[in-house]
Amino acid sequence: VGLTGQDGAFIRAKKMVLPADGNGKVDLGQVGEIDAIDPQVITALADFIPVVAPIGTGKHGTTYNINADLVAGKLAEILRAEKLIVLTNTPGVLDKDGKLLTGLTPRKIDDLVAKGVISGGMLPKIGSALDAARNGVKSVHIIDGRVPHALLLEVLTDQGVGTLIRSK
Repeated sequence: VGLTGQDGAFIRAKKMVLPADGNGKVDLGQVGEIDAIDPQVITALADFIPVVAPIGTGKHGTTYNINADLVAGKLAEILRAEKLIVLTNTPGVLDKDGKLLTGLTPRKIDDLVAKGVISGGMLPKIGSALDAARNGVKSVHIIDGRVPHALLLEVLTDQGVGTLIRSK
């Protein structure tokens, strides 16, 4: 079932405003961040697979676009999912030499971020993965969706094909 966070207003959002250099703020337009998620719409669809577009609703019905990785991670937390699987266009989390990192924990990831190994576009994915792992999701898998059978290889083999982040 295709949904947006506006359906039943199940993703409530607020405007994202970033600090600018100096005293000002950067207005990103209709970009938002999650304020709250009400899982009732999703749980009511227990016999279906929901496909959720990351659009949230603000206080006065304002529509906000939210980072999809952040919505996926927060939904996994709220729904108490056992696994969160993030399909992306990279092999997973890479070290400075481009080698795939597997078997990570929140502590190891904090160290990699502090050292600058994880940066740029991977930060929202990692931030979402860490929040999920720290808030009840037992494992997060970041895998390359372009690899044939990537999901099966990651979940059903011992070696996997991407980055596995365990909650502990």
